[in-house]
Amino acid sequence: MSDNPHQIIEGILDLSPVMPVIVIDDAKDALPLADALLAGGLKTIEITLRTPAALAAIEAIASHRPEICVGAGTVVSASLAEAARKAGASFAVSPGTTPAVVAGCAAAGLPLLPGASTVSEIMTLHEAGLTAMKFFPASAAGGTAFVKSLASPLPQITICPTGGISTETAAEWLALPNVRCLGGSWVAPQKLIAGQQFATIETLAREAAAL
Repeated sequence: MSDNPHQIIEGILDLSPVMPVIVIDDAKDALPLADALLAGGLKTIEITLRTPAALAAIEAIASHRPEICVGAGTVVSASLAEAARKAGASFAVSPGTTPAVVAGCAAAGLPLLPGASTVSEIMTLHEAGLTAMKFFPASAAGGTAFVKSLASPLPQITICPTGGISTETAAEWLALPNVRCLGGSWVAPQKLIAGQQFATIETLAREAAAL
């Protein structure tokens, strides 16, 4: 894989059509979750740093399930970027992007999928050398019509929409020329993980992988 962090992100987005966005409450569920996603055919996972168990979950998956590429989501500071890298995360995802987040990820050696929701934000990130971006909150910030309209003036930008996407709307997003992968919480919802309903998660992952 390339040493260029931006090319690394592009490569990660090519691994699966859907990246599950995970909120996990107990790190002991991390490995069964990873196994369910892998069995369903998904090879990436974003563990959001929204719970005390998140970093331990990242560490467990990075250490014991190298077949799946694990990233840290909700990275909103340099300190979280450093903590995610120490836990073994392969990449970071941010809901929005600030210079401190970009610098913090660079200092930690952590490739960043930066969040953006306006044309100016996307252009600013591109000026900084980034070509793949998370569009968040996707449905609320303009939906498929907005992302489709970016393809002509900004053909060099790859968009990973996240937020408000469901199994019913996923195919519409993936049909857009500038969308290579999308983030989705429906594949492994917090309640299913907490209830250890990993067979159901495997089925949802298989449906997502087939999109």
